[in-house]
Amino acid sequence: MTLEERIKQSETHIFKAVFPNTTNHYDTLFGGTAMQLMDEVAFICATRFSRKRTVTVCSDRIDFNKPIPAGTIVELVAKVTDVGRTSVKVSVEIFIEEMYSDSREKAITGCFSLVAVDDNKRPIPIL
Repeated sequence: MTLEERIKQSETHIFKAVFPNTTNHYDTLFGGTAMQLMDEVAFICATRFSRKRTVTVCSDRIDFNKPIPAGTIVELVAKVTDVGRTSVKVSVEIFIEEMYSDSREKAITGCFSLVAVDDNKRPIPIL
């Protein structure tokens, strides 16, 4: 399988409903909850790409462009954007979907770096 095919196959989509227990006093998704979901989908994408144990080593800029209200559906989309010797960069986007209309818009974007590790938590080649 080529690198491009592997990247395409590892693209990961997760859907979640935004319930009141995940929102703040403005009735929008907690930023920390959004970041947790983004890290999770980035981890899944990196693992699907490498088929190795991976750990998050950093998150780059995360832009909260639009608040995510309770009662909506979010789609998290993770894609590998760069492959290093032991690491991979994964971009993550969160889209808001209204439950009862066709409305869909991008709300949050971010980038995560993950490293492949061995049983002793030491970096190993990602491919």
